[in-house]
Amino acid sequence: MALKEDKNKIINGLYIVSTPIGNLKDITLRAIDILSQSDILLCEDTRVSKTLLTHYKISNKIISYHKFNEKKNLEKIIEILKDGKIVSLICDAGTPTISDPGKILINQCIKDNIKVTPIPGPSAVITSLSISGFSNQFYFHGFLSNSDNLVKKDFELFKNFECSIIFFISAKKLKGKFELLKEYFSEREILICRELTKLHESFYRGKVAEINDFGFNPKGEVTVVISEKKHQEKENLNESDKKKIKKLIQNKSVKDIVRILSQEKNISKSKIYNYCLEIKNEK
Repeated sequence: MALKEDKNKIINGLYIVSTPIGNLKDITLRAIDILSQSDILLCEDTRVSKTLLTHYKISNKIISYHKFNEKKNLEKIIEILKDGKIVSLICDAGTPTISDPGKILINQCIKDNIKVTPIPGPSAVITSLSISGFSNQFYFHGFLSNSDNLVKKDFELFKNFECSIIFFISAKKLKGKFELLKEYFSEREILICRELTKLHESFYRGKVAEINDFGFNPKGEVTVVISEKKHQEKENLNESDKKKIKKLIQNKSVKDIVRILSQEKNISKSKIYNYCLEIKNEK
């Protein structure tokens, strides 16, 4: 009789373990189980991670793993994994590799046929989007640049996206981007989330065009969610519009009239075009 495979059995390999973004109670039971049984814990900032690990009485060996040493430590960690050890990667908060180190290690594991297992959990991106009331189709950018020139370049691209837009930035730096936000997203709404799941959790909701202040202490990193592109309902041609078209059609092409009126008012191009044809056919 064949034995059934134990799906809960922890096998050797790399585990990408999500940890709380604030409230320590948000960790999953599976994450605690994996971390407790790991031979090595890779931590972005060991001082930050020790708070969580101590709380759950996890005292396994820790190795510092951050963006400044991930290439240097890669060979050593791969050797540990090839030796049959269980290694878990955690970041300071949330899901590893999302705007955090880890991709280099994962890609090397894939090349070397080392099993990589995700342990899902908290994410500032999904947490913010879930309470936004905006479209669940979204683009996540990661950390916004400090350079206004690069931000303008990004916003020029983002402004054409129909979906919600999410990015990270420090609250202090975000205030300096208010005018750029208004320039590119004035017709959209915004949600700013600070200290998610923590004691001083704060939110700002409003229209991008009206944002001037947060209404809370501008410290720490924030998650910003900008709503999907709003589409105004097209207007119908009124008598004034029809008179203008009749006047323009005497010395303008239909193409020019469509361009002029659609730029001036939120009227469907097809309605302008059809009315122009209607006038021409009357002659």
